[in-house]
Amino acid sequence: MLERGDVANTWKRERWDSLRLLTPNWQTRLPGLGYDGADPDGFMGMPELIAFLERYAEHIDAPVRTNTTVTSVSPLPEQGYLVETDDGEWEAAAVVLASGPYNRPRVPAVAASLPPELEQLTPADYKRPDQLRPGRVLVVGASATGIQLADELLRSGRDVTVAVGEHVRMPRSYRGRDIMWWLDRIGRLDERYDEVDDLVRARHVPSPQLVGTPERADLDLNALTAQGATLVGRLAAVNGATASFSGSLRNVCNLADLKLKRLLDAIDAWEGLDAGPRPEPTRVDENPKVLLDLAGFDTVLWATGFRADYSWLNVPVLDRKGEVRHDGGVVRDAPGLYRIGLNFLRRRKSSFIHGAEDDARELVEHLEGHLGGLRLEAEQMT
Repeated sequence: MLERGDVANTWKRERWDSLRLLTPNWQTRLPGLGYDGADPDGFMGMPELIAFLERYAEHIDAPVRTNTTVTSVSPLPEQGYLVETDDGEWEAAAVVLASGPYNRPRVPAVAASLPPELEQLTPADYKRPDQLRPGRVLVVGASATGIQLADELLRSGRDVTVAVGEHVRMPRSYRGRDIMWWLDRIGRLDERYDEVDDLVRARHVPSPQLVGTPERADLDLNALTAQGATLVGRLAAVNGATASFSGSLRNVCNLADLKLKRLLDAIDAWEGLDAGPRPEPTRVDENPKVLLDLAGFDTVLWATGFRADYSWLNVPVLDRKGEVRHDGGVVRDAPGLYRIGLNFLRRRKSSFIHGAEDDARELVEHLEGHLGGLRLEAEQMT
């Protein structure tokens, strides 16, 4: 196992200080080791998660070569792959790409049009509110990361505007249970990649508007506006110091509210219950602003997602969007090459820590079959 930094490197160095998992502790489990603390319904902060991952590496006696950066993965002439690093190279019959989907922040092209005096940060750069300039902040993005950072900045006394695009709204709790408990109970998290109608769409659904706090609080756009945040639509263009935003804010919020209602209706139907309490519809100004003078802002925080980095992958398996072509983690047209750790790899829960177990088991079964075929081929040749 080759790791460019330490065990849990991303969690140690590329996340903000106050981050907590949005899944409860009872879902923090990996093959052979689960959470065994005193607060199964709580939410791990970064120190706890790092300790859990380090403990897991020791538990399975993982052969990890830390501080070893892979610089190239290339096909060998006959079969297998050459893996080159800054500390040696390996020839392998099979390679599993477990580099995660969140290597590089996804910053839209419009960022290049912002006035140069504006400070621009991504969640990979951001650590805490006092790191930012003292003035107004424009947070672009309203999925889990965007609303969590906006909430933290509002609590620190900042004037915050949030540019809202497509998002998934969820309550933290429903009928006295955590929403993740319900998603697990009704089988939503176990839906397979070969059971959905539009897999491409399913793999690109935004992360839900959730936060893990001891108070088990909801965190949505209503919670932000209650603290004084201003909502605008999706950032569309910048001309000089004027930013233009989509006029579809109300429609986007109505769609998120509709999908939330459908989810809660599905839970009620599963339990055979009458409709339970529904969150208040998203509050949107009658005439949201579509133009803003950026001269009044000091910082733009891009909470617009991440993308994987395949600059080191010298195997022709990327599609036109730069994503690996695969079937449930089995890379197409590259025998012995596998991908794990992506959103909805084989199940909806694939992007969560506890989703790794089922995905890994099935990929290992396929990998064993591949290696067995190579052994049989070698025996027949001799």
